[in-house]
Parts: sequence; structure tokens; C-alpha cells
Amino acid sequence: MELSRKCTESVRHYGAETTSDVEIRTIICILGAIFSCSSLSLPVGLFLQREKSFSLIRAMHNTMEGISSDRPIHSREFRRRRALNWLTLGFTYAAMYMGRYNLSFANKALSDNYGWDKTQIGTIITAALTIYGLSALFNGPIADRIGGRKAMLIGVFGAVVFNLAFGLGAFLGFLGTGPVLLAYFATVWALNSYFQSYSALALIKVNSSWFHVRERGVFSAIFGSMIQSGRALIFVIGGIAVTFLPWQWVFFIPAAIMFTMGCLTFLFVCDSPEDAGYPGFDTADASSGDTEKVNMAYLVKKVFTNPITLTIAMSEFCTGFVRHGFEQWFPRYMQEAQHLKLDSPIFQGGAFIVVLAGIAGAFTAGMMSDYVFKSRRPPVAFIGYALQIVCLAVIWMAPGLMWIICAFVVNSLGISMVHSMLSGTASMDFGGRKAAASATGMFDGMQYIGGAAVGMGMGWMLQHWGWGVWGPSMIGFSFIGAILMLKLWNAVPAKRAQAH
Repeated sequence: MELSRKCTESVRHYGAETTSDVEIRTIICILGAIFSCSSLSLPVGLFLQREKSFSLIRAMHNTMEGISSDRPIHSREFRRRRALNWLTLGFTYAAMYMGRYNLSFANKALSDNYGWDKTQIGTIITAALTIYGLSALFNGPIADRIGGRKAMLIGVFGAVVFNLAFGLGAFLGFLGTGPVLLAYFATVWALNSYFQSYSALALIKVNSSWFHVRERGVFSAIFGSMIQSGRALIFVIGGIAVTFLPWQWVFFIPAAIMFTMGCLTFLFVCDSPEDAGYPGFDTADASSGDTEKVNMAYLVKKVFTNPITLTIAMSEFCTGFVRHGFEQWFPRYMQEAQHLKLDSPIFQGGAFIVVLAGIAGAFTAGMMSDYVFKSRRPPVAFIGYALQIVCLAVIWMAPGLMWIICAFVVNSLGISMVHSMLSGTASMDFGGRKAAASATGMFDGMQYIGGAAVGMGMGWMLQHWGWGVWGPSMIGFSFIGAILMLKLWNAVPAKRAQAH
């Protein structure tokens, strides 16, 4: 195909240019492939052709030929034990995703049952996202001190309790249907978010000890895919549950799954190779060669005053507004703006493809980061932000249902690319194994603080101005995130020299 041929020739022809020149041309090829396959060419199609293309694979293959691998070689026994560790952690985090995004499927049911408008429902969302963001900032240093395994156990069992408590609110008739009951739901969901905030910190903290920096992009892709399975389950179960069962089952079912995975985490997860009986190794991240004791002064220097981590945190604030503005409200958008029921084949199929796109985004980001950009994360995040800008413009124009579904799909891919690179991978790189949880807490915390505005604020906006303002309200944040990633284009973790 013409686009594929041009991309391949471009990468070959410019092999003698600077790395940035080749990377920019590779990005154009990748964007062309993504937009071609999704039929979202629009005006960008002046240089990103509509034809289907495998230019992504070809560009990556050509670039990979010149990249030397310095990944450590692990024994088969080590890899098996590490697989048991990360599979258990990954699916536990996926289960917690179910217990976090289930509220979006009860959004309209709560309005219908209690007569609450979008602003009131948004109050629950804002309370939860604000608490999550602030808690992640403070819980990161705690997880760095107590270890990721303990942090994950605290998080998962706390989330079980408060998902059950939210569902049981349906039986508290003595609270009425007014502000007292609304305050109960907001408080319970905020407490759920407090415990949910441990999940990402714990997962990143544990994995930072098990994965070399040159392994993290690819394995973050695998983790991102596993996490998306939690979204997939709640997208399927949530739509069916609110249609055929009382709404509270959208909270009871995830609670049962989280409890099961929490027990498996207790049995199988270890904080580090040393805890599992294997020798440790140099992960080549920001903690490499670092012999300082982990205390608050160390964390402040390593994470909270580092210009690179602060810039990533700013971009994650922007990510949060777009990610949660999309994920918290899109089921209701489809119900009210597109008049689809949550159990309709079109919604179910579209929602499932949105999840698959999230998985594809994680894989694409991980492979590109490790093989095209030599384990640099900002260039991949820039591509994700660029995709978001175009997709949100399509949602703004709303040319038709299929166009909107396609935009949802590619937007999910772009969000996943950014999230997996910044919160999921850059936090390990720039925090290092000693401060990974603190870095994740700052990145994830800022993302959820940014997302807090999409609760009550976006609910009020939608209540007064309608769904036409939904898409354009998020575009500016994606643009700012893209600019910040350009600033960090060549950023990599600095290592200290090993003592001899």
C-alpha cells in the first residue's frame, strides 16, 4: 500500500539523520497507520492517508535493527517466579479497576432512583477523585516504607469493604433520598478511593524491583493489558447488571472478585527477588548505585523537587481531566445523547472495542518506547496526546454515531498510551526502585486531582449546556500535555556510578 511504502522508504532514507529526525518521521508513520485503520483521517488526512497500513510494524522493525539490547538474562526459574508475582498483582489491580469504574454504570440508575441531577451525581465523582489524588500523594511514601505487597493488601481489602458499603446504601431507606443519602454515597465512595489509591503505588513499587529499565516498557504493556481486562469485565457486567439486576449488584460483584484476588496476593506476591529467595540485580534506574537511606528527605530530593518528575506530574494533571472526563461520563453520553441502552448490541460492542483499544494502546506504547525510542517514555506519551486531540475534535463535531464510536476507540488507545508510559513506567524510571511508589503517587495523584473537576464541575456544565460542550472542554488539556512531553523528549533516568 502507498502509505506503508512511503513510511518504510522514509525510515530507510533518513537512517543517516539524527535520532530525532528519524523518530519524528516514525511518529508520522505511526499516526498514519492508526488513523488509517480507524477511518479517522479527517483534515489530518492531508498527510495521514486513509488506506490501511502496517507501517507501525515496519517502522518499528527497521528501527529495532540498530538498537543494541542491554537487558539482563534471567534464569527460567526466576522468570517463572516473577511471572507468578506479576500475574497475581496484575489481575488484582484489574479487579480493583472493576471496583473503581463501576460507578459510571450506576450513574444514570442513581439519578432515576433518587431524582438526582448530573451536578449531584458529579458530587460523588468529585469527592472520590479528590480523595484519591490527595491520598496517592501521601500514600506513596508510605508504600515506599512498608513495601508494595502490604500496600496492595491494605488497598484491595479496603476497597472490598467500601464497595459493599456503597451497594448496601440501597437498603438505608431511613436516610431518605435527599442530601443525607447523597452525603453517605459521596463519603463511602471517597473512602473507597482512599484504599484504591494504594493499588497503582503497590504494583509499581513491587515491579520496580523485579524489572530492569530496558524490560519495563514491554512489561508495562502486558500489565496495561491485564488492567484493561478489569475495565472489560465491568463494561460487560456493569451494563447487564444494571439492566437485569438492582443497581447495587454493580458494586457487590466487583467486591467478591477483589476479595478473591486479595487472598491470592497474600499467598503469592513478594516485594523483591530477594524476598522470594533469588539474588537481586541492578535495575539501571534512578536508584542505581544509590546507597542513601530512604527517608522523607531522600524522597523530596528524588521525586518532589526533581524538574522532570514535576513536569510529568503537570502533564498527568492534564491526563486526568481527559481520562476521567471521558471514562466517567461516556456511558451516560451514549444513553442520553445517542439514545442507546447499556445492554444494546451497539453499546456493548463499542464498549468492548474501547477496552481492546486500551489494550492495544498499552502494547503499542510499550513496544514503541523500548524498541523505537530506546526506553524513553515522553515521545510515546506525545503521540497519545496527539491522538486525543483529534478524537475529541471528532466528538465535538459529532458527525454520526459510527464516527463517534471510532473516536471513542482511538481516544481510549491514546489515553492508554499516555497512562501506561507516565504513571505506569516513567514512575519506575525516575523514582527508581527506592522511590517508585512516591513517584507513582505524585503522578497518579495529580491525574486524579485533575480528574476531580470532571465530577461536579463537568456535571454542572452538562446540566446547563448539554453534551455539545463535552468534547471541546477536554481538548486544551491534551494540547498542554503534548507540549510538556515535547519539553521532556530526550529525558532518561540519570544513574549514579557504582562504587568499586
